[in-house]
Amino acid sequence: MFKELNPLLHSELRLAVMSILLSVESADFVYLREQTGATAGNLSVQIDKLQKAGYITVEKGFKGKIPRTTCAITQVGVSAFEEYVAALRSYIGGKV
Repeated sequence: MFKELNPLLHSELRLAVMSILLSVESADFVYLREQTGATAGNLSVQIDKLQKAGYITVEKGFKGKIPRTTCAITQVGVSAFEEYVAALRSYIGGKV
């Protein structure tokens, strides 16, 4: 029947972050915020959840004197995303 949908990825914002990170080597916080349209606070909370699950890595540093947070997807995250997409396909009959 239907495969279970990963509740961590079933959030619109977390799914958007994962989708973006799949297509780039890494992305900084500002870029993710601009691409998703999320507030800084909400994005920060969702990034933390993805990091705790091991789906992304987060590096904090500075570019000059400006703080910079950079995120990248992990292999665990890629696998979770692929499983999520496969589960969605089971709901729509694999036509996408």
